[in-house]
Amino acid sequence: MRIPMKVDYGVRALVDLAGQPDVHRPVRTADIAGRQGIPEPYLDQVLTTLNKFGLITSRRGPQGGHVLARAAADITLDEVVATLDGRNPPLECIDDATECALSGCCAQRDIWRDVEEAIHAVLTTTTIADLAERQQARTAAPLTFAS
Repeated sequence: MRIPMKVDYGVRALVDLAGQPDVHRPVRTADIAGRQGIPEPYLDQVLTTLNKFGLITSRRGPQGGHVLARAAADITLDEVVATLDGRNPPLECIDDATECALSGCCAQRDIWRDVEEAIHAVLTTTTIADLAERQQARTAAPLTFAS
């Protein structure tokens, strides 16, 4: 399974905002794009969606930029994925058994449902704050080289 780029970029942008020294100070799209290596026009589209669905607040103008709309600990990855990519099961038949003539005897359906539930469990219990803490720990750790 692949995570769409818009989800990857959205999570990276949210983690970037959560990691700012002053989370209430707006951050420009260009600054986030530069730090995260994301094309600015595409990031702008992602941030517009995050703003539309209330995950961030955006202001235009010279003092404008983006801030988290609520605490990073209150934004789950499940919410980010649902906002940017919708809720897409691994197979259509998981949500709608009528999509497949074999659904009554197919062993795969149960396995893919288990996979979907496991992913959902991780996404609903992982927050942007969790990822920001992990990111900070990784960037603050000294580099070690193999000898």
